[in-house]
Amino acid sequence: MNTVLGLSIPFIGTTLGSACVFLMRGELKKSLERALSGFAAGVMVAASIWSLIIPAMEQSEGMGRLSFLPAVIGFWIGIAFLLLLDCVTPHLHIYTEKQEGPSSSLKRTTMMVLAVTLHNVPEGMAIGVVYAAFLSGTSDITAGAALALAIGIAIQNFPEGAIISMPLRAEGISKGKAFWLGTLSGAVEPVAAVVTILATRAIGTMLPYLLSFAAGAMMYVVVEELVPEMAEGEHSNVGVIMFAVGFTLMMALDVALG
Repeated sequence: MNTVLGLSIPFIGTTLGSACVFLMRGELKKSLERALSGFAAGVMVAASIWSLIIPAMEQSEGMGRLSFLPAVIGFWIGIAFLLLLDCVTPHLHIYTEKQEGPSSSLKRTTMMVLAVTLHNVPEGMAIGVVYAAFLSGTSDITAGAALALAIGIAIQNFPEGAIISMPLRAEGISKGKAFWLGTLSGAVEPVAAVVTILATRAIGTMLPYLLSFAAGAMMYVVVEELVPEMAEGEHSNVGVIMFAVGFTLMMALDVALG
C-alpha cells in the first residue's frame, strides 16, 4: 500500500499543477516561468545526487576504490538513453518555435505534451528504481528515503503541471483539454515506475547501475531543458535562487525522511 501511494504521489503533483489552468488567467510571466524551471532543476539535481548516485556507490562498496565504476557507467547509459529518446521523438519545448527530433506532421500542442512527457520518463524511472531497492530488502534505502524522493518530485511536478497546461491554454485550446493534456503528460511517471520495478526485480544485481542510470537521465533533462529555460530572456537571478531553494528542499527531505 505504501508503495502504491509513493508511486502515485508525483502524478498527483502534476495533476494539481495542471489544475492551475482553472485558477490563473493569461500566460505565465517569464519571471515566474524561470523561477519554476529553476526550482524543478534544483530538486532534480539534489535527487540525482542524494537519492540515486550516493546510494549507487554505497551498493558497490565491495569494489573498494572502484566503487564509483557502476555509478559512472550507469550515469552515462542514462544520458545516452535520454539522448536517444530526444533524437527519435518529435517534440516541441514550451515557448519555442523549432521542432526537435524527426520531422513530423503532429499538431503543435501534441509535440508540446510529448516534450514534457519525455521530461517525466526519467523521474518515473527514478522513483521505480528507488522503491525496487527498498522492496528488495538488500539495500540501505528505507521507506522514508523512497517517500522523500516521491514527495520531492511531486513538489517540482506541481509547477511543471502549470508550465504545460497554461501555455496550452494560451495556444487556444479549452481549459478542460489543457488540464487533461497536462495531466496526461504526468501519467507516464507511474507507468515508468512500475516497469522499472519489474525490470529491477528481474536483474537485482544491476541495482547500482539502475540507480545511476536514472540519475543520468534526470541530469540530461536538467541540462538540456530546465537550465536553458531558467536562464532565458533578460538577465535575472530568480532562476538561480529558486534552483538553490529546490536543491536544499530536496536535500533536506532526503536526510529528514531517509
